[in-house]
Amino acid sequence: MTALRKMIADTADSPLLRGASAYLASEAAAKVSRLAVVVVMARFLSPAEIGIAAAAMAGSDILKSLAENGVGQRIIIADDRDVEAVCKQAHRIFWVWCSGLTLLQVAVGAGVWLAGGSVMTFALMALLGLEYLFMPGGLVQCALAMRKGMLARTAAVSGAQNVSANLLTCLLVALFPSPLSVVLPKLISAPVWLVGMRRLVAWSPAADVTPAPLSAFLRFGASVLGIEFVKAVRAQADKLIVGAVLGTEALGIYFFAFNAGVGISTSLATALSTVLFPYLSTSDDRKLALKRALMLAMAAISVVALSQSFAASHYVSLVFGSKWASVSPLVAILCLTAIPNMLWSVAAQWLRSSGRADRELLLSMISGVTITGAVIIAAPHGLHALAWTTLAVATAAQVAVSLPVLMKAFGVRTGAVCNPTFQGA
Repeated sequence: MTALRKMIADTADSPLLRGASAYLASEAAAKVSRLAVVVVMARFLSPAEIGIAAAAMAGSDILKSLAENGVGQRIIIADDRDVEAVCKQAHRIFWVWCSGLTLLQVAVGAGVWLAGGSVMTFALMALLGLEYLFMPGGLVQCALAMRKGMLARTAAVSGAQNVSANLLTCLLVALFPSPLSVVLPKLISAPVWLVGMRRLVAWSPAADVTPAPLSAFLRFGASVLGIEFVKAVRAQADKLIVGAVLGTEALGIYFFAFNAGVGISTSLATALSTVLFPYLSTSDDRKLALKRALMLAMAAISVVALSQSFAASHYVSLVFGSKWASVSPLVAILCLTAIPNMLWSVAAQWLRSSGRADRELLLSMISGVTITGAVIIAAPHGLHALAWTTLAVATAAQVAVSLPVLMKAFGVRTGAVCNPTFQGA
């Protein structure tokens, strides 16, 4: 008991909790404003209109995962003597990469339109693609700020962008009810993030510094890129499958239930995951850091997810209106998927911070394919069957890939999954 109390006290005073608290406050502000968006959408848009916006955003989010290419994380873990060279090469990569993503998303939207999709879907995806052009100017500064431990400030900038986008969405949806009003604020708010990040750290490429070689980014970055793409496909596949199998209206209902149920839990998971990589990468005692991270993450997510699930039958109709009361059982089920998601997130960040992004990619693919396969089988049987199946299979798959990693990391079994020191690309 004494050791447990000491660990709890140390955790409470650790950079993990301080960083997580900052990002959680940011995510909480974003989700409160996002809750207002869901309320406004529920009252001003039909399920079919919500479904159109959801389909465009789901496709966009899958492509947006390609922006998570590990380049920023290479800045965070770079040696002090190499950081300027790494930043200069990273700056070049960001501009080329994000410009390419804009063109790719516009092309995909056009392909959907030419294949029989609506012109609205094309317009929404094209608008969302323009957001990438605001990213390269601030991504190096964001990574440098996180490297310096300025997590509270980066969290504040991200929160300001999200809140401004959500409040603008509420206004536009109320005044001009259409799927376009749901998407346009994401583009309009992008300069908030860019200006905020550039104010955090003053940086520009130095003329006398030779950029780091691309080989410093390739292996690690390729694995991270694959991981984020698999993660995004897994996160959006259920929505795309529901739309394809059950139709746009069913997708609108599912999208609403997902946002009303998993939103808060996702915010907590996002806040913790954001700080886990720099925390685990820079800790002197990585096993102790992992224990603290696991204890904090699982305790917090379990309390939030279970509380939401039990309260769903009361707050759904109260907050969103009586016409959505029938969706509350769906919300209650989906809330619980946050618990196994968080367990795998901790294990995944341990692998990545140990230089084993390739291993993380393999395990992500195994769990992602398993869960997506179950969704395909369950979707024709209705939304409730889909939700129960997703919960059961996600729990089994993510526990199966997480526990061996965590047991080996703690030394419970012979051998180790990861070297306790970082092995860069």
